Amino acid sequence: MQHDAVTPYKTADSKKEQVETMFNNIAPRYDFLNSLLSLGIHKGWRKKCVKWLEPYHPQHILDVATGTADFAIECAKLNPTSITGVDISDGMMAVGREKIKRLNLENVIALKNGNAETLDFADNTFDAIVVGFGVRNFQNLEKGLENLRRILKPGGHLVVLEFSYPKNPFIRGFYNFYFSKVTPFIGRIFSNDTRAYTYLNESVKAFPHDDAFVTIMKKTGFQNATFSGLSFGIAAIYTGKK
Repeated sequence: MQHDAVTPYKTADSKKEQVETMFNNIAPRYDFLNSLLSLGIHKGWRKKCVKWLEPYHPQHILDVATGTADFAIECAKLNPTSITGVDISDGMMAVGREKIKRLNLENVIALKNGNAETLDFADNTFDAIVVGFGVRNFQNLEKGLENLRRILKPGGHLVVLEFSYPKNPFIRGFYNFYFSKVTPFIGRIFSNDTRAYTYLNESVKAFPHDDAFVTIMKKTGFQNATFSGLSFGIAAIYTGKK
């Protein structure tokens, strides 16, 4: 897939290795830049995802590509028994663990190193799996989704929050300018990695948006797969059931 071939650094390292390096590089400034570049809108998007899960009362939740644990922390509002966050970047999770400690959520949320394609949890382990802005970084998108479905309990739900591509020409024009010019410029100023926020734009463009991603979810075994656009199509929530 075109998406799988988009990498941060264009080196001989695997996509996983390059993404890991990138996030370790930007971890100290990630939360600040995330809020600056999104004007804080991303927080509301995560709240919508958690609100969608609320009627199902999931007790064991997996947060894939947890990063600095914002999605896991938001999921704690569902009062689950446990939340497991996994990520390939120890630098990002170090920041996340500090936040979890400050919020006294250490008895609910645990973070560990791992990636979607190779997670070795037993079959039928989790009631719900969430992925916030992480599926773009999977080394093999279909393999990752298939493995997430394997460890999801029958009747369990997958919720994916990801950047999309606006259909409105005016919004799309502004979106293209912001992601291709403004975001990399600000990223170069405030982060230690000149490629990270250029890769963001490239990976968003290459990702199969909206119906295309729903098709892949169905192909990998998810039922009732659908999506809902957010903020004029800037992002989307994808949901599916095992």
